[in-house]
Amino acid sequence: MMDARVSVFDRAAAERPIASGASSAPATDAARAQESSRRNTLAESLAGLTPRRAYSAVVLTGLTRLVEFALLTAVGYLVHNAYLGSKLSFEYAIAIPIVALAAQAAFQALDLNTVGALRNPLLQSIRIASGWSFAFLVSLAGIFFLKHEIGFSRIWLMSWYLTGLVALGCERLILAALVRRMTASGALERRTVVVGGGSAGEDVLRELAAQKHTDVRICGVFDDRTDERSPDVVAGFPKLGTVDDLVEFARRTRIDLIIFTLPITAETRILQMLRKLWVLPIDIRLAAHTNKLRFRPRSYSWIGAVPVLDVFDKPIADWDVVLKATFDRVVGAICLVLLAPVMLAVACAVKLDSKGPILFRQKRHGFNNEEIDVYKFRSMYVDQLDYAVAKQVTRDDPRVTRVGRFIRRTSLDELPQLFNVVFRGNLSLVGPRPHAVQAKAAEHPYEQVVDGYFARHRVRPGITGWAQINGWRGETDTPEKIQKRVECDLFYIENWSLLFDVYILAMTPFALVKAENAY
Repeated sequence: MMDARVSVFDRAAAERPIASGASSAPATDAARAQESSRRNTLAESLAGLTPRRAYSAVVLTGLTRLVEFALLTAVGYLVHNAYLGSKLSFEYAIAIPIVALAAQAAFQALDLNTVGALRNPLLQSIRIASGWSFAFLVSLAGIFFLKHEIGFSRIWLMSWYLTGLVALGCERLILAALVRRMTASGALERRTVVVGGGSAGEDVLRELAAQKHTDVRICGVFDDRTDERSPDVVAGFPKLGTVDDLVEFARRTRIDLIIFTLPITAETRILQMLRKLWVLPIDIRLAAHTNKLRFRPRSYSWIGAVPVLDVFDKPIADWDVVLKATFDRVVGAICLVLLAPVMLAVACAVKLDSKGPILFRQKRHGFNNEEIDVYKFRSMYVDQLDYAVAKQVTRDDPRVTRVGRFIRRTSLDELPQLFNVVFRGNLSLVGPRPHAVQAKAAEHPYEQVVDGYFARHRVRPGITGWAQINGWRGETDTPEKIQKRVECDLFYIENWSLLFDVYILAMTPFALVKAENAY
């Protein structure tokens, strides 16, 4: 797999001359401009290799545990039904799930629930058989030492053991085919970039490239240095630009992991780069293989054989993504059904009040600065619709219709966004409110007013949020208002939980009643 990855970059790099370390720094402004243009072209060509949607390895292995527990439990009941009849005694009803659970504990201890193990079941077949056998031995030992008066059928036990072993083997073969297919399509890979093109960066790249059956796909190198310390190609991987270029690159294609190879003593440089990169919804790690400082083993995490220090984590990941998405779709669908009469009434009122379409569609910033279409009930006269939000709505704004004033103040105009939540998935019920692409505060774009403004886009935006229930909704005519809103959004991101979402949803109606800033 690694050979295939490197060949992609070799072909891209072959389109331009590879400079040696001594000649990589352009001598003139024209040469610098040409070099920058060449790197941008290369980065754009790589960004054009749009990967498929990524799936979490943590979720995949977790689902494997659940499937195998259910499989072994079902096999135990089916064998009992075939040999002893459908009437199940209490002892059998308890013993079957306990043995299945013990098998899962054994598989976990034997590292059988990793993507590598799932990808190669034949190599793991002995350990699978050992784990299943161990679960039976422990169970039989428990029965013996507890001197249980009711004996279990030996034929049933042996039949369950053999049938379960065959079922596990078949399940693992099917799962291996699925995992290999997902791996080949890029659905399980962690798209990774390395920041730092010196000797330390070369060591990390070689170490990562040498790993077999890894889910890490290296997309290239970024470095602010332009002298001989940072050549155009590092360990066979192209240098794609500076850290500023990396921010744009990460918004054009999916990047899952950033590894800094700078020494931990380069504190100033690291902080300068992190100030630019922390706004991205990406895991950021600091390679620790060359550091002379040694921390306790539990202070490190590992990417293959490379020890790293965790700097930033993607805010909502793995099972949290599944939990939040399920909550959004289920609760959103319920809200759509319950609010259907209200939405129908609003639609009729909008249509009767003024000419034009019922719905209004506007471009807004979504997850990772992606532009999304957000739907609302139209609240302005059709000839005065402001798609770009060149001018924010103010009190007694003549552009707003009579019905529009009411539905904007009560936020009934936001109800069509439930379609975004349930059917398109680009909005959540709760999250930072999506702002219009060209929205301004005091005649300045939001990102110029608030330092780190784009960090609020590290999660999917929502219909309501922590800022809204704290009174920071409506017009943002001063820098303070957008500053407070962003502070609330960042607080929500750092403290997210499902209970937090439930609390915000429960408090939203009360916040709407006392709202003062929505016009």
